[in-house]
Amino acid sequence: MSCCSVYRVPVASQSSRRNQNYGLRGRIRRNQIVIRAVSSDRDSASTAYDVKFPSDYDQLLFQAKVATDFALKDGKQLLEIEFPTTSLESVPGDGEGGNEMTESMLLIRGYCDRLIPPEKSTKTRIFFPEANEVQFARRSAFEGSSLKLDYLTKPSLFEDFGFTTKVKMADRVKPEDELFLVAYPYFNVNEMLVVEELYNEAVAETKRKLIIFNGELDRIRSGYYPQFFYPKLAALAKTFLPKFETVYYVHNFKGRKGGTLFRSYPGPWKVLRKMGGTYVTLHKQEEMPSLKEVALNILPSA
Repeated sequence: MSCCSVYRVPVASQSSRRNQNYGLRGRIRRNQIVIRAVSSDRDSASTAYDVKFPSDYDQLLFQAKVATDFALKDGKQLLEIEFPTTSLESVPGDGEGGNEMTESMLLIRGYCDRLIPPEKSTKTRIFFPEANEVQFARRSAFEGSSLKLDYLTKPSLFEDFGFTTKVKMADRVKPEDELFLVAYPYFNVNEMLVVEELYNEAVAETKRKLIIFNGELDRIRSGYYPQFFYPKLAALAKTFLPKFETVYYVHNFKGRKGGTLFRSYPGPWKVLRKMGGTYVTLHKQEEMPSLKEVALNILPSA
């Protein structure tokens, strides 16, 4: 049975990315996302979900919030959000690592302000990679926030050699916790292994949800870490990452035949190219294509 309806959702306007409380609270303007539900079939509904590439980070955060809401209503438990923080058109490596993490921290605050109602803030726990980042977050982006801030690892005396002290995840969570958000767990290879432990000990077989925010999971998916040296990390590509729903995603490809891989749940995966200031859809599909497929097959042939 088919039907046709249009839902109009307001999109946040362009505004300063930093207000005095680091909240990234954007004003609302009359631009809209249009969702056309043309059929009761889920695949048809997916392809009819029309989200244009964001024009700024306020719009991006609003789109990510809406995509997350859809996924949570659909019962998704493990969610991934990934996009560049240096600029909407940047690629990995364009920004300095420390600056990218600071930008991600600010954007996480803006995302949480949009997603989490005040009454749920004390039931939401945000995990940063290390304990010292929690202290920095409380002094900066999350000053005055009632969200719970936590960490995955603690620095050790041998931190300069890549060693950290493991934190037992079961000891970090509390019974009232409902949502975990893990912030950029990619700088140290052990961080994603701790995220898997968090899932196994505190999320699996519960009603809790877990969101990874800018975790650069593509590094693991693509085999960036050699299996010989990182067998546990490489195994995550087969055992853990397939459990995730990528609800919001932006990955840019540079070059003469460059473009962007974009997805906003529940819509399809789209390969875009900017032409004359406008993003044009070159290709779309339901399943996530590999970055290699986009770079070597889809973009060159478009």
